[in-house]
Amino acid sequence: MKKFMMVSLLFLVSIFIAACGTSSDNQTKGTTTESEKSSQSEKDKSEKEKTAFIYTAEQGAITKLDATSNKIIKTIEVEGSVHNVQISPDGKTLGATVVPGTGGHGEQTCSECNHEEEHGEGHGGDEGEHGQTNGFALFYDAETDQLIKNVEVGSHPAHIAFTENMKYALVTNNEDNNVSVIDLSSYKVIQSISTGKGPHGFRITADSQSAYIANMGEDTVSVIDLVGMKESEKIVVGNTPVTTGVTPNGKTLVATLNAENSLAIIDLTTDKVEKVPVGEGPAQGYIQSDGKYAFVANQGTPDKPSASVSKIDLKTKKVVATIKVGKGAHGIVTSNDNQFVYVTNMYDNTVSVIKNDDNTVIATVKVGMEPNGISIK
Repeated sequence: MKKFMMVSLLFLVSIFIAACGTSSDNQTKGTTTESEKSSQSEKDKSEKEKTAFIYTAEQGAITKLDATSNKIIKTIEVEGSVHNVQISPDGKTLGATVVPGTGGHGEQTCSECNHEEEHGEGHGGDEGEHGQTNGFALFYDAETDQLIKNVEVGSHPAHIAFTENMKYALVTNNEDNNVSVIDLSSYKVIQSISTGKGPHGFRITADSQSAYIANMGEDTVSVIDLVGMKESEKIVVGNTPVTTGVTPNGKTLVATLNAENSLAIIDLTTDKVEKVPVGEGPAQGYIQSDGKYAFVANQGTPDKPSASVSKIDLKTKKVVATIKVGKGAHGIVTSNDNQFVYVTNMYDNTVSVIKNDDNTVIATVKVGMEPNGISIK
């Protein structure tokens, strides 16, 4: 009897354990399934967030590239010469500057391009201060690539940039010696601020308080106070500054000096300027997001094109790499994670893709005519 009871007890215990095991397994399987779904959802979301697009400014068009495949996915036709493109900080808007007619990239005498430019007839707009037809700032929805607004600005608009707080977009008007301030809530020009001669490339500080504008017609950078809406000072940097860059902490400014074949590095606490030799005819410069390196696209001239990018360590103020790219390297930008550097080659009609960690060109993409400005979403 005792033996029978023991066997029965063992049998019941084994059933209980098996049941617990089955229940536990089922719960585990259920949890794993939900976890996998959640993980997949997060992965899909992450992949979507990581999707990046490259935009290049060209004669009569903006080319959109998939940054994963490095293939063209769309060509946005534009009337006139697209001088510069820029994605907004929130990634939702693409801005572009357009010079009406068939006039090429650059100013009347473009030191950046080192050749004379002729401006064709405009497509509307008033005459600028120097008898030139006004240009435009175009704003596109970055998701649909549809035009949101066409805003008339000044004569020969050069570069466009957005404030980090998305209140304003600024456009430099090279032949009017000023910068247009566009209110992004209404897409209307609310202010024109005087600069030095030949304002061109510029960057805005991370706190949206100041813009640093390279004045190609002189040796200065205009400091624009975006609170008081005025030029607060000029910093003498060197001969023919083309573009600027500002470190994320707002302490260091760089400016490419086209006529000196160098990059000016300015300590903004003292305005002390140090110059680093780069390649021939430097055009645009760009500081990667952590402020460690600055990159300079060396364009040269049509007769003597340069074909290199200089990589400068901002701490040591030395060139740590010179990377061979296409002819007429002009626009430059880094990916948001700093893994890649993208360069437009004006005289080859291509974009070079550089792997940042080993300074090698991993792809060359054929795009439209005379690609110059470049931006990444």
